[in-house]
Amino acid sequence: MAREMTKNYYFRKFQCGLSKKDTAKLCFKSVRTVTRWDSGQPIPPECRRLMKLYKGHEIVSLSDNWEGWKFNHGELVMEGGIRITPQQILTGYALIQLGANKEREHIKQILKIARILKRY
Repeated sequence: MAREMTKNYYFRKFQCGLSKKDTAKLCFKSVRTVTRWDSGQPIPPECRRLMKLYKGHEIVSLSDNWEGWKFNHGELVMEGGIRITPQQILTGYALIQLGANKEREHIKQILKIARILKRY
């Protein structure tokens, strides 16, 4: 007998692109719990939201300032497809903090480059 494909299974597997193991890890649940969701038990709203955020569906819902940005497999993706890793964000922030009082010209250059990248 063929198993029926539930909405939850379709959502997890095809819309979010997550395996059972990855979903369990992301939501701090067991693979067995994810299997139950795939069988039709409701996915808790917080887990559904995490899955959407992982796929990049809902970042704009956090704030209108994120229009055109998304998360994709742990990276922040700018408009135009430029990927930014957490390490790059921390490095940029650290550079700004190090020169906050002395290095205004460097900050201007960093912002100029950031604006150019934003166009892409």
